[in-house]
Amino acid sequence: MASIVQRLVAASRASRRPIFASSPSLFRVHGGLRANSTSATSTPAAAPADDLKVASTESHTSTMPDLLPSAPDVATDWSKSYAGLSQQAFSKEIADVLLAPLDPMDIEIKPDGLLYLPEIKYRRVLNKAFGPGAWGLAPRSETNVGPKIVSREYALVCHGRLVAIARGEQEYFDPSGIPTATEACKSNALMRCSKDLGIASELWDPRFIREFKAKYCVEIFAEHIPTKKKKKMWRRKDQPKLGYPYQE
Repeated sequence: MASIVQRLVAASRASRRPIFASSPSLFRVHGGLRANSTSATSTPAAAPADDLKVASTESHTSTMPDLLPSAPDVATDWSKSYAGLSQQAFSKEIADVLLAPLDPMDIEIKPDGLLYLPEIKYRRVLNKAFGPGAWGLAPRSETNVGPKIVSREYALVCHGRLVAIARGEQEYFDPSGIPTATEACKSNALMRCSKDLGIASELWDPRFIREFKAKYCVEIFAEHIPTKKKKKMWRRKDQPKLGYPYQE
């Protein structure tokens, strides 16, 4: 009977499987023995937190691209560009100069009754408003020389901004006068461009024209001495009588 019990105990022990033999990975953690090859290759050891911070900083600085130098400024081609047109209003100080009422002493009248402001007065207003060198006329076309007239398109540029575009024109009577007519053409374009800034806007106001003529000008009959023809002409009241070839 004792021998039978011993055999049964031995068989029972032989049939039991070790706990750690069925789980190599668990056995590696708890027993400290080597684990299977799959677990060892797929799970690398984690790095300390301090090492990760250093590595992250080094990676960031090493991959940061160098800043490229800024591209050089390219000159604006004002023969085609509309840069700055209606971008924003000029300051109040500039606007006050541009829109200032005309001094009656600056206004002239042609014999045919046309009021005008000498072109030098336009330049003085622009110099006072923007400063010498801060404005200019840029050609936008070639000079067109016709049989009796010269014309060219110009752009008025102030503080690096396009302000207005106009075509100037001037008559000439002899080919030798073309250079002078070309310069007068530029002044005519300046006068037309200045209208967009409000300079001397009164000269296009019919009511102002009538009132100015009535107060400061006089219409007289004058005789053209060589031809003896008479015609009505205008002059300012504070100016002397007409000279040769006319006679009042």
